[in-house]
Amino acid sequence: MGVDVITFGCRLNTYESEVIRREADSAGLGDAVVVNTCAVTGEAVRQARQAIRKIRRDRPQARIVVTGCAAQTDPSSFAAMPEVDRVIGNGEKLEARTWRSARDALAGPSFGLDAEEKIVVNDIMALKETALHLIDSIEGRARATVQIQNGCDHRCTFCIIPYGRGNSRSVPMGEIVSQARHLAANGYREIVLTGVDITSYGGNLPGAPKLGTLVRQILKHVPELERLRLSSIDSVEADDDLLDAIATEERLMPHLHLSLQAGDDMVLKRMKRRHSRADSIDFCAHVRRLRPDMVFGADIIAGFPTETEEMFARSLDLVDACGITHLHVFPFSPRPGTPAARMPQVERAVVKERARRLREKGQAALRRHLQGEIGARRQVLTELNGIGRTKQFTPVRLSSPMAPGQMVELSIAGHDGRQLIAA
Repeated sequence: MGVDVITFGCRLNTYESEVIRREADSAGLGDAVVVNTCAVTGEAVRQARQAIRKIRRDRPQARIVVTGCAAQTDPSSFAAMPEVDRVIGNGEKLEARTWRSARDALAGPSFGLDAEEKIVVNDIMALKETALHLIDSIEGRARATVQIQNGCDHRCTFCIIPYGRGNSRSVPMGEIVSQARHLAANGYREIVLTGVDITSYGGNLPGAPKLGTLVRQILKHVPELERLRLSSIDSVEADDDLLDAIATEERLMPHLHLSLQAGDDMVLKRMKRRHSRADSIDFCAHVRRLRPDMVFGADIIAGFPTETEEMFARSLDLVDACGITHLHVFPFSPRPGTPAARMPQVERAVVKERARRLREKGQAALRRHLQGEIGARRQVLTELNGIGRTKQFTPVRLSSPMAPGQMVELSIAGHDGRQLIAA
């Protein structure tokens, strides 16, 4: 059997899993499962552990390698699991030599090491550059992802990710344009630019180019690319070139996912965010003036430490104030080692209840958007399992099976509360 990769978390992890799959296969790792973990919440870590135990039950002879953000931030806990054969850090997981070393270490029927001997994890903060790892395709995906940046220089009080990814470092612009051209030539009609904090793009590069400059260069030099999409952005870092591209570039998709996190100024201050409630509302209104068909997604945390009911209400009504359509709700999860974990905690039952109410608010906003699409004709990029996506990233259930990666014009006949239904 070959190498299987199980991915948790973000688009960046999905992209990196393809690199891992290629390098592990090329190294001849053999019958192995790589679990690429996420550390953003305690629940994500719990799910990874649960998956590892299930893999061992289902495939008792397979070697299990754990990597990703949770492996980087807490390698010893994964190494202590009897099911785990090796733990590899984020700084090492994309390197060919790492997987050749893993192949040699995991060879033979009697592999057995002490927990600490399983760990191949170095200081992520020592990394100053990030390399572009060329991939030809992403398994099972109708759109391609290009990593433009890794790491984060900010230290939000709730977030463990900088300690899993290191400080911000960007891929040179020319390499990104070349990869976009390569993927478009391979038939991908849509490319998503991804990273940990993509609006910080270019800070460590000569001349410090901004994200907006990169977007314009891709669209200029890859004219055959039909769609360019951004993953999550920090609105306070959006540069003038990016805003101008949003207003003028039809091939830049009218969908932005915003890292808002809260709607109350005191909570935002305690989170150590760099924007206010008014900043979020003003940004959304400004972008809508530039691009009237823009649709917003957002991350909001429910039950942050010290959050009162009044504070939560301001997060709840931020959904309407910003016109959020695709809402990602995170019940606050204290991450050991972060300042927020040491703050006065909100009772877990209250956190869960607020998260439920926030999800209901998001579901109502999504239904309004879906209802407003009925009768419209939309350009849809087809995916697997009879689903496609509009320019605004809204899912559409197709009326008949289509191969993934097709661009089709469809009439919208209805919706089921979660997705549009094509005529």
